[in-house]
Amino acid sequence: MALRSAGSGKVSRDPVHHPLFARYYARVSVAAETRMGMAGVRERLLAGLSGRVIEIGAGNGLNFSHYPGTVSEVVAIEPERGLRQLAVESALRSEVPVDVAPGAAEALPVKSEAFDAVVISLVLCSVRDVPRALGEARRVLRPGGVVRFFEHGSGGGPAMRFTQRALDRTVWPPLNGGCHLGRDPVAALRDAGLELGPYRRVLMPEKGPTLPTSFCVLGTAWRPPLDDR
Repeated sequence: MALRSAGSGKVSRDPVHHPLFARYYARVSVAAETRMGMAGVRERLLAGLSGRVIEIGAGNGLNFSHYPGTVSEVVAIEPERGLRQLAVESALRSEVPVDVAPGAAEALPVKSEAFDAVVISLVLCSVRDVPRALGEARRVLRPGGVVRFFEHGSGGGPAMRFTQRALDRTVWPPLNGGCHLGRDPVAALRDAGLELGPYRRVLMPEKGPTLPTSFCVLGTAWRPPLDDR
């Protein structure tokens, strides 16, 4: 399907610039589709969505092929130029209309209450300001609209949590595009005033070694239907 708007307009500066990590992430994420079962996770993440959807931190666009036909439009925001270019290529192959645009999670370039659903997938670990980013997600979502999330974060026993915190304070963020291992996405969603629906903890990979990145959560939240803030 032809892409209606690929966000190709020139911007003075990309919100995020991690070219080396972007190339590494693009290769690893594609391999993870089958080796780690990520394709199945994406199917569960997006099943049942409909209407207008905004995906925050779309990366290289691997979610696009999993959106159901009931979705009328996806606006995909990606701040990193290299990943955004790959997302445009993925959008061209999508069966639903996808517009790829630059922008930061903390300042989404779209109108308030314009979307029926927000998709957040492996992005809260790397945003600079999690409360502000989730405040923006809430702003652009209509009252009663749904948030679908798949994130990794803090988990395991005391030794693993210590390791995650130690890596966050040292080498992990600069080597991995600003990613943090020890954040709590469920608490962050709750603190943002979103109503948590069903969610479940999953290990990635499901079979294999347990890594500092393995502790994930997949679920649903809503903007309260009578929300006026």
